[in-house]
Amino acid sequence: MTSRDVTQLLPRAPTHRMVTSFSDWAHILAFGAIGWPWLLRSLSGGTKAEKRALLDRLALPHDALPNLGSWKADTALLHLIVDKIEALRPQMVVELGAGATSLVTARALQLHGGGRLTSFDQHGDFVAATRGWLAEHGLSADLRVAALIPAPGDWPGYWYDIDALPERIDMLVIDGPPWTIHPFVRGSAECLFDRIPVGGLVMLDDGVRPGERVIAARWKRRWPNFGFHLVRNGTKGTLVAERRS
Repeated sequence: MTSRDVTQLLPRAPTHRMVTSFSDWAHILAFGAIGWPWLLRSLSGGTKAEKRALLDRLALPHDALPNLGSWKADTALLHLIVDKIEALRPQMVVELGAGATSLVTARALQLHGGGRLTSFDQHGDFVAATRGWLAEHGLSADLRVAALIPAPGDWPGYWYDIDALPERIDMLVIDGPPWTIHPFVRGSAECLFDRIPVGGLVMLDDGVRPGERVIAARWKRRWPNFGFHLVRNGTKGTLVAERRS
């Protein structure tokens, strides 16, 4: 499968067969109303020049990435991922939500330290297509299908049914599940925070979105051993947290 074929899969909005409570629907509608200006801006994934610069930085062909924006990562997040991999040289990166981030992360790891990427996504056909897309560019990653199940703890919505993971995760990239399940759906990622070593990173995409701001506030209260800051780049922003102790 060529990257052009894979591109046809990337813009697809997430689908799921799950029961959504009245309260969840109320949150989705309310946060959608609050966040519509952000959603409109997020349709832009960065300029063609920014995308070319990213691909040149990774020594990838200019057609290696699809159109960005909307449901997909933007160039600001992708550049930030490369920045952090260059600086941290992580040996284990875990990604929640496959796609353009998978290609960029796998290539950055190949160039900077040779670490390993493990990625989870709920769409089996998309995982298979992404695996083939990476192989087309000489890249590999541990891409896994993870069904969505009721969220753990006190978080609403659903979360990935994640199988065995390494005890140590040097870098956690959170780009799923989609907010249309619930505005706070990505908050459950904190179930992996204990695996982050001192100096390790958590990166939450869409950091300026209203739901993610609520998630960030709750994480800051619960995880005082992490330092949180919002990187206001691109149209979506990224919440970055580093484990300090």
